[in-house]
Amino acid sequence: MPDHAASHDAPRTAAIVNLGCKVNQSEMEAAARLLREGGVPLVDPNHGAELVIVNTCTVTSMADEKSRQAVRRARRANPDARVIVTGCSVQVDPDTYARVDPRATLVDNEAKAAFLAELEALLALGRHDGGETGAAPHPPLNAALPTLSGVEAASPIDGIADDRASVERTRAFVKVQDGCSFHCTYCIIPRARGAERSLTPDAVLADVRRALAAGHREIVLTGINIGTYDGGWSERGARGSHVRSALTLAGLVRRLLAETDVERIRLSSIEVQHVDEELLDAWVEGGPRTLPHLHLPLQSGDDGVLRRMGRRYSTDEYARTVERARRAIPGVAFHADVIAGFPTEDDEAFGRSAAFIRSLDPAGLHVFRYSARPGTPATRMAGQVDEATKKARAAELLAIAATSREGFARGGLGSETRVLLEQRLPDGRWIGHAQDHVLVAVAPRSGDPASLENAIVAARRVAIDPASHERVIGEILALDPAPRAVRAPLPVP
Repeated sequence: MPDHAASHDAPRTAAIVNLGCKVNQSEMEAAARLLREGGVPLVDPNHGAELVIVNTCTVTSMADEKSRQAVRRARRANPDARVIVTGCSVQVDPDTYARVDPRATLVDNEAKAAFLAELEALLALGRHDGGETGAAPHPPLNAALPTLSGVEAASPIDGIADDRASVERTRAFVKVQDGCSFHCTYCIIPRARGAERSLTPDAVLADVRRALAAGHREIVLTGINIGTYDGGWSERGARGSHVRSALTLAGLVRRLLAETDVERIRLSSIEVQHVDEELLDAWVEGGPRTLPHLHLPLQSGDDGVLRRMGRRYSTDEYARTVERARRAIPGVAFHADVIAGFPTEDDEAFGRSAAFIRSLDPAGLHVFRYSARPGTPATRMAGQVDEATKKARAAELLAIAATSREGFARGGLGSETRVLLEQRLPDGRWIGHAQDHVLVAVAPRSGDPASLENAIVAARRVAIDPASHERVIGEILALDPAPRAVRAPLPVP
């Protein structure tokens, strides 16, 4: 990898553009924390940054296109900036990005950790040289952040979230695992991210502590295939004379609860076959700090399509796991992913899939249209589904999703919950996620602080919000504890 950090002075301003997923977001949060600790303001990527990092996604063809557009926008808005392009799309097709922006530095996934280590060294050098970064109000990091990366798409239809110019201020996404060896027939991620490997528990604990020190109150553990977490034993170079003892995801959760003061923990997504009794026991024992919310990718509700996808469960096994989770964790919200229009999905298979999803009564559903990814077995299957049919099926699934979210939100009316408030709405109310991931909007009471960002409130769910039927109106019962400041990007000079 070129020594692209050491050959430049530390930037005075930086911008981050993140595409795709919670895993990508956690990776860019690591970069953002480095920049903040170095006293480098994070600015809007459309307004003159000296350093722009674009983290790309390749989970669908639309993701690739949005990634390329993001690089073009970054260069147009910042013609003299150092533009670093990284992520899955670069890993799979670096030549395209070399043409999109010949001046950009391309960092593939294997080199990404080294790049962030260089960035940390560069920012430390800037502090020691007494440059503008020497004014940083916070101490430098004591060790390199974990920097594994990956993609877990989680938005409707096109499989890619909106570009993010900044990271979340209340929740922190912490990667614990990277890579996947399952090789589902539609998925390009094993090619982009490689085989499964895990961070050591000490590395995860260090990153969680950094996030808590920065003021984050909720930690979302994330990875490409998080249920394969093994305590770092599978990390490159870990085998041999220094084999680490295996630690399961449940064991990691128990360590985080025992060794940190984290208030709220979620899992971003976990394969249904990895939701075993050990994990459920750890989740129940950890309550209320372990939140009653599980995201279990489904992809299809038809057994024939699941087999051709290369998924490792049947609909019956999936339904039994959902039922076990509901028995173990009262009020648990379970969300699923589903792909519309996978090759060989005829009208009958789609009908069975839609009926199965309705029978599960999920709290939420993420819908994707099948997107052919180069080199994957699904592209060679007979029975390819035309785009018009994909769109129609996705629309039907999105209608199921909307009904499910509203139904789950309505079912909780009258109950009390704790809500982590994240941002102010234009009408003056504050909104955030309840423990079960339902969005709750509350009006501040007389005497409450002017800003409720990052406050956890006890609230009663009183009504469905007419502005959004998937959102609940809450009534604040208590502010406990008081809002906690989040270490924000420094203001632009």
